[in-house]
Amino acid sequence: MLKNSIITLLLFASFGLTHPNTTSKYKTGDVIFQTSTSTQSNAIQRATKSTYSHCGIIVKIGIELVVYEAVKPVKITPFKQWVNHGVKSKYVVKRIKKRDSYFTKNHELIFINNLNKQLNKHYDIYFNWSDDQLYCSELVWKVYLNTFNLELGSLQKLKEFDLTDPKVATIVKARYGTKIPLEEPVISPIRIFESDLLEIVQ
Repeated sequence: MLKNSIITLLLFASFGLTHPNTTSKYKTGDVIFQTSTSTQSNAIQRATKSTYSHCGIIVKIGIELVVYEAVKPVKITPFKQWVNHGVKSKYVVKRIKKRDSYFTKNHELIFINNLNKQLNKHYDIYFNWSDDQLYCSELVWKVYLNTFNLELGSLQKLKEFDLTDPKVATIVKARYGTKIPLEEPVISPIRIFESDLLEIVQ
């Protein structure tokens, strides 16, 4: 765990983060949401009936912030850069309730270690539930489950989303053809956002 924490510090240094961050209210483990500008963002919004199409996990060491996110591939992104990738740079941050009872010093290291284990995994465009590839909300959900045995939001099945919307249907057909895995478990950004275990920080 210590080795992975040192690696994270070195990654921070490579970003050239040297100035105090004005977002000092945020803490490791906070979940950040935005409306992404990615090509599939609008389809995700339509399918899940949500404003939010992307999420990640904030990690803070010292005064610096980064976001672990599942894109292409799972990676660490400087906080300001992550924010700027969203529509109008808007975002919302939520935190696990009674955070300090979970994030003891030892468990924070375990949490970061579990995040580091996911780095460089490919982005899962098929939204499968295996651990080999990950999409954004799956990364958030599974790291919390593996570290604290907490489920941030209830799982759904793919068939519960609006797959009839024209923009959604076009992407679904391109990715799955006629073999749509309707029974596949899925966790969406909005399900995590609406979790009773989280409260708004900003």
